[in-house]
Amino acid sequence: MDYIDRIKKIKSEKKITNDRLSELTGIPLGTLSKILAGISDSPKLSNIVAIADALECSLDYLVSGVTRNTNNYTLTFEEIELIEDYRMLDPHSKELTKMVITKEKEREEISARGTVSALKKQGTAEFTKKSVRGRETKILPTPTAITHANGIGKRTLLLYNLPVSAGPGVYLDDSTADEILVPDGEKTRAADFALRISGNSMEPKYHDGDVVLVQDCDSVEVGEFGVFILDGNGYFKKYGGDCLISLNPEYGNILLKEYAEAVCCGRVVGKLKKK
Repeated sequence: MDYIDRIKKIKSEKKITNDRLSELTGIPLGTLSKILAGISDSPKLSNIVAIADALECSLDYLVSGVTRNTNNYTLTFEEIELIEDYRMLDPHSKELTKMVITKEKEREEISARGTVSALKKQGTAEFTKKSVRGRETKILPTPTAITHANGIGKRTLLLYNLPVSAGPGVYLDDSTADEILVPDGEKTRAADFALRISGNSMEPKYHDGDVVLVQDCDSVEVGEFGVFILDGNGYFKKYGGDCLISLNPEYGNILLKEYAEAVCCGRVVGKLKKK
């Protein structure tokens, strides 16, 4: 069974006609008919992707019969266009393209190793996520100010529900967040988002379950409190130049030189009062 047979099989199971599939995919009916008849020797990848989406199946399944994408790969439209352009090149041009990609990968890897090594050595008064490759700067929604009928000002902030650790590090995931109302004050105006901490390593000032207010920024100064990601794990700590410091003496300092990736996610400007 090839990809055409698999398309026809799913069409039959879902009772989808060629006309309907053309509407769902945006592929002209004539082009679609040629694909399904096997007349088109090399159909455009974007068309196959559109058919997979319309039939609600994976691209892997249509192409190879694999029902599950074990590699977890996804392609953007830009990547699909690049692949289609590559398929149109002659063998010489394809070799040149692969050579350029290989050289660029080597350049990126050398640059990343050099930047991380410099971060491990510097131990300076500034901690920055821009100095480390491989992390994207967050783009956060602007907090909204609200005035209630009773005259008390409120504003909205995103509260990230997966706790950042005040003890052993846990992964800081920004994919799950709820919008909350907070008092409209000096500290909340300075905050871009909020995080709920867990653990006791920042006691006695911060306790397990406290919600801290965080200002989105690229760096913090020595002695300031911040949210950091070290090798994918999130921490709320005091910045010490070459280490992260816990307020609870039962916890030792976290040395930055022991981590390949060190990223600052923001400065802690306060915490919400518990009701």
